[in-house]
Amino acid sequence: MASVLKVDKLDPQSGTALEIGTSGDTITVPSGATLDISSATLTPPATLPASSGVNLTALNASNLGSGTVPTARLGTGTASSSTVLYGDQTYKAEPSGETNTPAFSVYLNTTQSIANTTYTKIGFNAENYDTDSAFDSSTNYRFTVPVGGAGKYFFSSKTQTTGWTSTGLRLIAYLNGATKIWSRITATATSSGGYHSIQNTWSETLSEADYIEMFVWHDNGSTQTILGDGTDWGQTIFSGFKVTA
Repeated sequence: MASVLKVDKLDPQSGTALEIGTSGDTITVPSGATLDISSATLTPPATLPASSGVNLTALNASNLGSGTVPTARLGTGTASSSTVLYGDQTYKAEPSGETNTPAFSVYLNTTQSIANTTYTKIGFNAENYDTDSAFDSSTNYRFTVPVGGAGKYFFSSKTQTTGWTSTGLRLIAYLNGATKIWSRITATATSSGGYHSIQNTWSETLSEADYIEMFVWHDNGSTQTILGDGTDWGQTIFSGFKVTA
């Protein structure tokens, strides 16, 4: 029959080294028992078999002198080259970054008349792309922020005149029906035959249902036209995309 030694603590007789057993012996910790080695150091070649069933508690990771911890022990989920371990100890898909949508690019595919000293909306009636079907190119000729699309946007627009001069030419962005951002050129020369381009670029924060439209104004003295062409869509254009939330 095996002998049983019942004590509360074992201390070495001298020094700080305590030896239990002899080389080659097997020391068994029964299943269900807890071995607390949080402040101890295991010196090779002493090992704890992975299949021993020993419960290790409060193990300081600084005591791991070599080897690696299996990824399955770090968190739940599937560890792979496309997942990231988050602070809640779960593996999740790696973020793909900003998609920059909604995004659109539209243009005027024919000339348009602009009355003198009148703010006239540009009728962008053709699309290169419109990722969220958020630009109305048939009725209101405007970009409307769709549901879930609120955030910071970047916009760019340009128009070109058709051979006329003026002491003033403006390209204006309207937000929700009111003047917001505008560019202008003055005293346009005739050295280029009166063909002039004006551009407007800007960035702003928009909410759901906000809408943006582009207008033109001039004081040439009579109704004039701006260029538009189905095969050269770079003459009068409007584009924009969401930068971030």
